[in-house]
Amino acid sequence: MAVSSTPARPGATSEPAGSSVPAARPARRKRGEGQWALGHREPLNPNERTKKDDNPLHVRARIENIYAHGGFASIDPADLRGRFRWWGLYTQRKAGIDGGRTAVLEPHELEDEYFMLRVRIDGGQLSLAQLRVIADISQTYARDTADITDRQNIQLHWIRVEDMPEIWRRLEGVGLQTTEACGDCPRVVLGSPVAGVAEAEKLDPTPAIDEIVRRYVGDPAYSNLPRKFKTSISWLVDTPHEVNDIAFLGVEHPEHGLGFDLWVGGGLSTNPMLAQRLGVWVPLDEVPDVWAGVVGIFRDYGYRRLRHRARLKFLVADWGVAKFREVLEKEYLGRSLLDGPAPELPEKPIDHIGVHRQRDGRNYVGAAPVVGRVSGSQLAELADVVAEHGSDRVSLTPYQKLLVLDVPPERTDSLVGALRRIGLEAFPSVWRRDTMACTGLEYCKLAIVETKARGEELVARLEERLAGADLGDSGLSIHLNGCPNACARTQTADIGLKGQLVMGPDGRQVEGFQVHLGGGLGMAQGQSAGFGRKLRGLKTTAAELPEYVEGLTRRYLTGRTEGESFASWVVRVDEEELR
Repeated sequence: MAVSSTPARPGATSEPAGSSVPAARPARRKRGEGQWALGHREPLNPNERTKKDDNPLHVRARIENIYAHGGFASIDPADLRGRFRWWGLYTQRKAGIDGGRTAVLEPHELEDEYFMLRVRIDGGQLSLAQLRVIADISQTYARDTADITDRQNIQLHWIRVEDMPEIWRRLEGVGLQTTEACGDCPRVVLGSPVAGVAEAEKLDPTPAIDEIVRRYVGDPAYSNLPRKFKTSISWLVDTPHEVNDIAFLGVEHPEHGLGFDLWVGGGLSTNPMLAQRLGVWVPLDEVPDVWAGVVGIFRDYGYRRLRHRARLKFLVADWGVAKFREVLEKEYLGRSLLDGPAPELPEKPIDHIGVHRQRDGRNYVGAAPVVGRVSGSQLAELADVVAEHGSDRVSLTPYQKLLVLDVPPERTDSLVGALRRIGLEAFPSVWRRDTMACTGLEYCKLAIVETKARGEELVARLEERLAGADLGDSGLSIHLNGCPNACARTQTADIGLKGQLVMGPDGRQVEGFQVHLGGGLGMAQGQSAGFGRKLRGLKTTAAELPEYVEGLTRRYLTGRTEGESFASWVVRVDEEELR
């Protein structure tokens, strides 16, 4: 049957008159996902348009030359709620706005004329000079606020745009920066807080971390990614490598020696996924190039159409590790990578809290603030204490804790006492050691509930009521998050608490938490990573939280078998035991 080549009129078929055969419709082209490498470069959501209109790195000049002089009212909205993030700045939540209004108010109604500022501390290492500058900035410009985050950042609040030029001058004068501390770009690189000093470490990855920061942070070629990009590089299994976009974990190849095992595609938030091994061995000097290759894949093939699918984990899940490795080798590295063994996990989880021996015979001391909350005054006191005890540096952990490195053995006991006097405990309760909390309602525009104060209250209650509880080497981790975004890694805690509004005893909505139980990561032998058990309707009001956690812990302590972890117990028992 001959088919006319004349274009059909609207509503007409392409079949000859009288034909009873339905017209064959052309196959519908699959909608693009905004992948640059496949030609889909048009902006597909407001965030992509903002980045296309102007590279966010350019906003610093406007901050210094315009906004710092004109004040908050002079800031262009596209800069304020978009590009500022590339320099570590988020607008702060206006005081007095309850969590029930978070989702219904417009951004300008939620935000105050102050900023949260993140100082990136790649690898977690701080000299005393750097610590003193952060403390001084906190006291001078941030109303004495400071939080240690689970990304090894220091986070300040109450920052005015007028003060940013001077804050940058002070930070950069001691080698610190806020460049790409937030935004759709490479965020801070997590590293072992004891890199270079730990007795068990065979290869110090610090040179690779430093080289990545030197080469790529602030480079326009890598400053426009589909979403944020999180990195972890450590020889020891002491960073949460399974929930990062990319992770390098120490491993010894039977033929080629010391190097790193490569993981990709981890991330939490509302669609949690664990990173997957590519099965390759990467020597130390090749880590920066391989890192750049993975970031390049994310930049070029990452999904930019829908923001909630723009993380690397979705691409890895769709492609699989075999295709991801093939593209990395052929298109970005131009060579094959060596197959490599899986890393060996330690016998028990690595906890740097307390006193530990360094390879050089000196000690390091790990201390715990409560849920990461410190202050500029406390950090200034810390700097004095550290200097008085013969050290010149501290480090931050991905668990909202801090370490004092290079302590002479004869000064260690004195240091422990001095830390205690300024509110930093080197021998904390399990509750203080293992509880984390995100920023929460106090400052964050996304939050629904308060977290820091709730975490402090919870720790105090459990220390009082369960002081002698024996929870073994693994402890009992409690992570409080103010919203579903999992900044405090809600799904990977023994008890994960996701903030939301719940019904109170009087039938009215109040602050509360959805409860996740038995989550964890594969950080030691015998542990397997998983996101825990989320029971239908298992929620608690914030006011009832301490009572709930205490009762749950008591049931675990009474009902566990010998050596049974909390995660194993959660899987085994009936639901009623968990409510």
